[in-house]
Order: sequence, then C-alpha cells, then structure tokens
Amino acid sequence: MSDVVTITVTQQENYKFLVDFGSGLSPLLADEPEPLGGGEGPDPSRILLAAVANCLAASLLFALKKFKQDAGRITATATATTGRNENNRLRITQIDVSLNFSRPGAAIEHLDRIIGQFDEFCTVSQSVRQGIPLRIEVKDGDGRSLK
Repeated sequence: MSDVVTITVTQQENYKFLVDFGSGLSPLLADEPEPLGGGEGPDPSRILLAAVANCLAASLLFALKKFKQDAGRITATATATTGRNENNRLRITQIDVSLNFSRPGAAIEHLDRIIGQFDEFCTVSQSVRQGIPLRIEVKDGDGRSLK
C-alpha cells in the first residue's frame, strides 16, 4: 500500500515561505534566521527536527498503547549537529533525540519490549536514517522544465 502526501510551499517575501499542508490544516510560516531571513518562523532544519521528534514520540506512544501501558506525558527534544561536507556545503550531520515520559519505568509493564521496538514504527526517523531518494524538478514561469 502506498500513500501520497503533498504540501505546497509558497514564497511570501525574501526567505519567508508559507507551508500549506492542505486538508484544512493551519499553514506554517517558515523563515531563515538572520542574516538571510528575519527569523519569523522555524527554518527547514527545525522543521525536519520537529518531524523526527514528533514521529518518535508518537511511535513511543503507539508502542505503549499496544501493550496497554500509560507512561504519562511524553516529551521529545531533538538536536541537530551541522557541519560542512566535502564540497563545503552546510549539512545536518547528526540528529540526537531525547524522549522522556513522566511515570517511573518500573511502573510500566513490558517496558523492555516497548523500548526495543518503538522506533521501528517511526516512518520519518527510519526514512531519514536510511536516506530518502529525492527527485527534483525546476520549472520556469512558462511551465518549461529546467531540471
């Protein structure tokens, strides 16, 4: 089974873009930090971090619910390390995610099985970890494909 999700990102001004998720969801304003942009919204690296952290937190919750367990409130904190590649281009070189829940681990049954499998349910982190094939097309104002 294959699902397709489409979003639209439209430039508003300078490096400020409006992200339209469709389906009646609220749009998100994205912006690069200064000096490129005005820092009026999260930049693409932060949006990627949010996607990874949110997916892992949701996957942990899914695994807990599978075993009918309640760990209390779940919090995920993601940190990106950036560096230059061999062409001196800035890249995310590592993502660290810390997941915390409010109940003591001793109060949660099957915790070893839950922890052992929850990240396998995370579509985003597993995709990022493996690398995602990316096709890019660039069109001009006449609709002509440039790439």
